Amino acid sequence: MKEKTKWTRVIYIIGVTAFVIGTIDPLEGSVAIILGSALIALSTYYTKDRHWKTFVAALILIIFGVFFMFYFSSLGGFGGKSTLSWWWGTLILPYPIGWLMTVVLLISSNVKKKK
Repeated sequence: MKEKTKWTRVIYIIGVTAFVIGTIDPLEGSVAIILGSALIALSTYYTKDRHWKTFVAALILIIFGVFFMFYFSSLGGFGGKSTLSWWWGTLILPYPIGWLMTVVLLISSNVKKKK
């Protein structure tokens, strides 16, 4: 049982570190944010954290938003002189929403642990 706890703790710390490093540059670091969010969701699942489903939902939102961000980037972007209107940018919104969900959950879980 102790070995499982050590393993999940290491995965959690690596996930949070990757998440924070990716946050420095959200466009280029989006892959690190996905990796960090996935590791956080995995560790909270194995430790039976009560917020593990929310972490997984945030991961899915981040993946969805980043996918469309890369897709629109490959098409040349949207708005301006592009053939895509600005409304296509709404498909990228799940990325910052999932990021914000993860940040709020990380902060709230650490505050509750200290009490």
